[in-house]
Amino acid sequence: MFTRYLREIKRALTGAPDTPLVLVCNFEAEAQWARGHVGLPAPPANAARPLVAAMEELGVLLAGPDDTLVLSRPPDPGYQDYLTEQGLALPTVLVPENCQPGRSTTRNALDSPVLLDQLRRLGGDGAHLLPMGTTSDEEELARRCGILLAGPGAQVVERVNSKVYGRRLTDAAGLRPVPGACCETRQELTDVLARYQGRLESGQPLVVKDAYGVSGKGLLVLDNPTRAAQLLRMVDRRAARTGDDRMQVVVEEWLPKRCDLNYQITIGRDGRAALDFVKQALTAQGVHQGHLMPADLSAEQYRQIEHAAAQVAARLHADGYHGVVGVDAIVGADETLYPVLEINARLNMSTYQGAITELCQPPGTVALARHYPLRLAAPLEFAAVRRVLDGVRAGWPATRVLVTCFATVNANALVPVGAGGPPEPFDGRLYALLIAPDRDRLAELDGAVRAAVTTLSLPEESHD
Repeated sequence: MFTRYLREIKRALTGAPDTPLVLVCNFEAEAQWARGHVGLPAPPANAARPLVAAMEELGVLLAGPDDTLVLSRPPDPGYQDYLTEQGLALPTVLVPENCQPGRSTTRNALDSPVLLDQLRRLGGDGAHLLPMGTTSDEEELARRCGILLAGPGAQVVERVNSKVYGRRLTDAAGLRPVPGACCETRQELTDVLARYQGRLESGQPLVVKDAYGVSGKGLLVLDNPTRAAQLLRMVDRRAARTGDDRMQVVVEEWLPKRCDLNYQITIGRDGRAALDFVKQALTAQGVHQGHLMPADLSAEQYRQIEHAAAQVAARLHADGYHGVVGVDAIVGADETLYPVLEINARLNMSTYQGAITELCQPPGTVALARHYPLRLAAPLEFAAVRRVLDGVRAGWPATRVLVTCFATVNANALVPVGAGGPPEPFDGRLYALLIAPDRDRLAELDGAVRAAVTTLSLPEESHD
């Protein structure tokens, strides 16, 4: 089944609603964009790399039966059967023949002649390459395969994904910004923090963000002058060591808020734009936790989102961008809407939910997309997950629970399923979409799913 959502994305990006796509879900795009830019003085965090890479499996939710999804590991056969039973028409999955641990799927593909030949044939048949976010690697893959990119090139995409760019676009468009400033040198950071000295002394926090940080990485909360002074000393030491005081960060006031929002815009090659959806984003310390659908907004707040979406789309298109854009926003504790917290000119977590919510979320219902943490002693079979969730479903009529990503459950396992031997305990995540008649029932269903998933984990006392 082709969803209206996917057909409209294809129409906007390629000019036709039935263009076959080759999807590469490169969740590591920000890390590549950040390589040429200096942010906060902190070591790179790679602990979640296998788990983040495994999220590429989310592509099966978006791609249609005429599309192709390139994965470093094929989906679990039991999970594929499950998705088919839920009504999804799955894409063809291609796996590079030369995969190395820790290497991105795009780099694996570039090192796999058999796969490259398959992609060349698809390109010859009119397919377009749709990465989650285009970097120089995906640009090279498109060039070597003779396949058209569905979006603009890497240089444009990298530039418009900077948080510095996003703040300046917000100011230029006359939209209400979160109070703060862009800093591109050590001196600019010093001056901004000096202006906020009184705020810090009163215990009102600031947040400093790398231009290319994502999901809590490259984010530092300053809640007193001592923390600010420590940051400046680290920046000074780095500048003395490298002889370069340039940096790209934004400093913003940490505002009291009622909720976070995420909305998606799709910008066509001709500049026409559509507001696809507005969701309530669930976050903890800047880290994405999930989405509530629909968002709880007044008519006036929704109108402000529509206005902001049109302004953002027009300016992105003028700067050479077309494609999917996710925009983060916040509703303050006083109900003031800040319509652009940051711009992610790429596919987003919520992008991959669009087709499955169209198929599975009836009008008038509410949905929650989130992940459930697991602590496991050995790789988990999908059948075990299905068994506990079927038990939840039996006790909750008029609700639905759908697994949206299973690969992240075992991504950190040191041995594959069935290999034997006692592996070290590892952390996993189970991604799911919950649907219920109202928010109260949804919260109760979430609690029931959490309790069921916990039975798959090691006992609490064994989590150390």
